[in-house]
This record gives sequence, structure tokens and C-alpha cells, in this order.
Amino acid sequence: MTYLYKKIVIKIGSNVLTKPDGFLDEDRISHLSQQISTLKKQGKEIILVSSGAVASGRGLIKLSEKSDTVAARQLLAAIGQVKLINIYSDLFKKQDILCAQVLVTKEDFRDRLHYLNMRNCFTSLLQNNIIPIVNENDVISVTELMFTDNDELAGLISSMIDVDALIILSNVDGIFNGPPDNPKSEIIREINQAMDYSSFITTQKSNFGRGGMVTKCNIAEKAAKLGITVHITNGKKDNILLDVMEEKPVGTRFTPKRNASNKKKWLAYSENNAKGSVQVNEGARLALTSNKAVSLLPVGVIKIKGTFQKGDIVKILDEKGKILGLGLAEYDSEKSMEWIGAKNQKPVIHYDYLFLS
Repeated sequence: MTYLYKKIVIKIGSNVLTKPDGFLDEDRISHLSQQISTLKKQGKEIILVSSGAVASGRGLIKLSEKSDTVAARQLLAAIGQVKLINIYSDLFKKQDILCAQVLVTKEDFRDRLHYLNMRNCFTSLLQNNIIPIVNENDVISVTELMFTDNDELAGLISSMIDVDALIILSNVDGIFNGPPDNPKSEIIREINQAMDYSSFITTQKSNFGRGGMVTKCNIAEKAAKLGITVHITNGKKDNILLDVMEEKPVGTRFTPKRNASNKKKWLAYSENNAKGSVQVNEGARLALTSNKAVSLLPVGVIKIKGTFQKGDIVKILDEKGKILGLGLAEYDSEKSMEWIGAKNQKPVIHYDYLFLS
């Protein structure tokens, strides 16, 4: 059997594309590109989120050991991205496939208008049978402008364009039920919403990437809640993409819930754009996290924080301050404060514009 995915985001991590010495592994890029070309010729729509610009730059220039870390990363990314996209372009050209470069920052997703413009760009590229190759713009993305890593970017794009699956390629085989280096540990093949596997996840970061397995699992869980199937598997293994598509027992698969609306998908990744927060009591928390579709009513609100207008994104917090989700405010913070605890009033946040973490 094969998975009947039509639209796929493939994320290739730095450790997959980098050799032990920190330089770019062009043979691995070639092998992965061949697999992607095979899938493309099967009629799949593919968006490639690829790291590797900094590693690519390392092979082009030798920097002084005294170089500032941020400046060095910017320089290597600036020159390395040119080489990286040219490698992809040449490889796909041999398969009569056209690709496009898309460099983004968090700022490009800062509001609904920019979000829709970005989605229109990807939609147009796919409709014209072009593979978008996406990377964070490391030249201008520093500190607060940065994604956690490209896993976060891949998750955001996956939700934006309604893909069927997100395949995250790392240098590990999947999620293990114990330390990965313990021979007795086994890969968890399937993870659903009810499973608690947090005790198995290591907080260790990868050698050349910014993220780790914790980040990957958080992104995978969020995407699965939005109706997207996620696979985490080892991109260093030959034919791994084809093995995933043919449902061979490789990696870990996160089972998706029912598909969410486009607005909920946008909200899922908009925490950094929240203008304020709405704190709710225990009764409201239980109602929101139940299996029923409910809106947040003023009667369940105990505190309003920050200043926001109608239509702004706000965080929803429980009594202890833990974030429950995100939503669009039905009215501004001033009126929200007036109606705290009031009965028989319209929702502070309507269910259609509410995403629960």
C-alpha cells in the first residue's frame, strides 16, 4: 500500500545535509532530490523546506576565529544560500523540474493579510508545477525575528496551504520509547492525541541545527491537531522518502485529527502576534477543553491583560497563567473588562476563531 498524499511538505534538517566536518553533503542532497523528483512525477505537489545555507557557505569562505557569531552566520548564509539553491536548481533541472526560492522571516507571517499573500504565492507556484524551496532568511533573521528552527517554519507552511502530510527528515530514526542509544529502546511507530510520550523525549539539540526532538514533537502535535499527518524519520537513510510513502515501517507517524478551518490553522502559529490575553476560570477551561464546540463567554472570564482591539489575536490563559490557546477578540479590551463575569452576553471569542493548544 501507499499513502494517498497529494500535497506534501518535506523538511530537511541541517544534520541531514551536513557532513561531520560541518560542510555540505552534496551527495545526500542529490539522493534526496532524486526521490523528490520521483514523487513529483507521480503527481505529488511538494514544498521543500531546506536548511543547509550556513553549511554551504562554510565551503566558500574561511572566517577568522574572532568573527562575531551572529555576523558570521549571516555572512555564511548570504553566500551559502546562493550555492544551495543553485545545487537544487541544477539537480531538478536534470529531471525537467522547475524550482523556486522562497526566503522568509517571522515578520512575513505577522498578520492575516501577509499570511494570505504568502499563501497565494505558494498556491501559484504549485499550480504552475514548480517546487518551492523555502528557508529562513538567516541574513536578516536574528534573535526575536527567528523561527525556533525550520521545523517551526515547515509546520506553519503545512497548515497554511492545507497539505496532507509533513515529513520531517532528521538524523534520528524517529521517537524512541527510551534513550536512542540504548539497544533495548524501540521506535514508537504511531503516536495519537491520547498518548503521553513526553518522558521519552530528550532535550538535547542537534549538532548543526537550532532545534531538537522536543521542538519537532511540539510541531508534529500541533500539525496533527490541525488534520495533518506528520512523519519524523531519518533523512540519512537511502530511499527514506519513498519508504515513507509506501507505508514501510520507518520513523514515527503522528495520527491526525479532523481537518481544521483555515483561520484556526493561521491562529495555531500566531502566539507571537498576540496583543493581550484573556484569563478564564476553571469552569471555562473545562468547557473549552471538552469534546464539544464551545465559544468563550464573558461569564468564564476572570481577568483581561493588555490592550487590544476587536479582531486582534489574544492568548487564552487558565487560572495558573498556562496558555490554553489563541483566538480573535470579538470586542476590544475595554469592553471585555466591563463584561468580565457577565451572563447572557455574546462570546469574547467565538468558536470559529478559536484554536486550543
